[in-house]
Amino acid sequence: MHSATRAERECRKPGRPRDEGVREKILNAAVELMEETGYSRLTCDAIAQRAGAGKATVYRWWPNKAAVVINAFVESVAPELPNQKLSSLEEYVTVHMRRFTKVLMGSKGGFLAAVIAAAQEDPEVEAAFLSHWLNPRRTVSRRILQEYRDEGLLSPDADLDLVLDAMYGPLHFVLMLRHAKLSTSYAENLAALILNGLKPR
Repeated sequence: MHSATRAERECRKPGRPRDEGVREKILNAAVELMEETGYSRLTCDAIAQRAGAGKATVYRWWPNKAAVVINAFVESVAPELPNQKLSSLEEYVTVHMRRFTKVLMGSKGGFLAAVIAAAQEDPEVEAAFLSHWLNPRRTVSRRILQEYRDEGLLSPDADLDLVLDAMYGPLHFVLMLRHAKLSTSYAENLAALILNGLKPR
């Protein structure tokens, strides 16, 4: 694992307030470069250069390349993936799976695939991906599913983590292996299959 140099550690110390405009440019640059070159060839130098910022600025706000990339991904897809409770369990599962599939069908799908692939080899990417994206979203989703279960809309013996794996695992599987074509109809059919197994007995 990369150990920060003294210069990098100095860059991360609190200083003047963040310039949100520069921060946004850095995140946008990370998204653009990820889509152009992929993670392995991406560098903080390239991100800084594309953003018109200094490398020290990047390291002042993020500890490593992985953190910049995951932060960029989260902020770029968050508006498309609001994670809130809907009027019914059926609507929640179907709408959220459809929304996620639409994201995967666009350029952000390639971005996510590159991040997942990089996480297999790079512990920093894995840690950033889990702590800033996967775990927070699963925590919110688990709470929402628990509310549906408390209302009697979900089988009381359902394993909520397994439910989330069933919802999103197949979509990630198709994204990475490309053995089938991602589509909203695929997401809706998968949602119907899952919902049939979640009904209280």
